[in-house]
Amino acid sequence: MKKNNTYRLVVTALFIAIAIVLSVVTPFESLFVYGGGVTLFSQVPIIALSFIFGPAWGLVAGFIFSLFQLMFGLSNLAYAKTISAYLAIMFIDYILPFTMLGIAGIFKNSFKNRNLSMAFGATMVSLFRFLCHFLTGITVWKQYADGNTLKAILTYSFAYNVGYMVPETIITVIGILALNKLLFPRLNEDGTLK
Repeated sequence: MKKNNTYRLVVTALFIAIAIVLSVVTPFESLFVYGGGVTLFSQVPIIALSFIFGPAWGLVAGFIFSLFQLMFGLSNLAYAKTISAYLAIMFIDYILPFTMLGIAGIFKNSFKNRNLSMAFGATMVSLFRFLCHFLTGITVWKQYADGNTLKAILTYSFAYNVGYMVPETIITVIGILALNKLLFPRLNEDGTLK
């Protein structure tokens, strides 16, 4: 039992480190000046951990990853004019969406086809992440909305966040399917290598 926990800790630390490194590879960052961006597979390691070791383990890994994302995104707090906007950015834009990447494993047996289950899980947690960023966008940008209608704020937040979350989701699904083909067949039920 102790050996298995040590193995899980090492694999988790490695996957979190990979996710952090991948999260700074943002080829289209200049397109998203107010935060967000398309990364190269940064969500995949956290989602994979959830499929390998289960959603509880994935949530812990996601939470640790979220703290690093918050640290890297502290400059985005400059957009907040109110306490509620600060809190929204910290919790709804960073802690919650990146932590919840770790629940993808709940979809592990959603379909008979493992590819479909993994793609569905990756898509669902990416959708949840989009919703979090969308809500934060509404909270933050309504501060600057002098005379703009709620419809304009909703439209802006939706369009801005869809702009990077759709490509991010597609890249994530491709990455998790590649891992499913290359890594998952080599794993035992407990996540150890065969």
